[in-house]
Amino acid sequence: MDWKDYLDDTSDALNRIRKVKPQISEGFTALHKATMAPGALSTKEKELQALAIGISQRCTDCIGFHVRAAQRAGATREELIDTIGVAVMMGGGPAYMYAGHAIDAWDELSD
Repeated sequence: MDWKDYLDDTSDALNRIRKVKPQISEGFTALHKATMAPGALSTKEKELQALAIGISQRCTDCIGFHVRAAQRAGATREELIDTIGVAVMMGGGPAYMYAGHAIDAWDELSD
């Protein structure tokens, strides 16, 4: 999978929603910014948590966006692997199948 193109396509689809009903995107964006801001947990830790949930919920789009955000927040590949372990433990076999997507996204989206 070409993760950069995949995320661009997803962003294009979300932009169509923004044009039709901007309040939806504005509300989600405000929630996202407030939630991911550093607090008791760092942004990096929160991104890794979001990634684990994306894997366990089998959300390919979430995996791509949160891998990229975790990288930008300073996460390492080793932290990714630990996060995958938690996601698989919590999500079982289906999460294990999606864990491979997270590794592929990490490797492809690494600068």
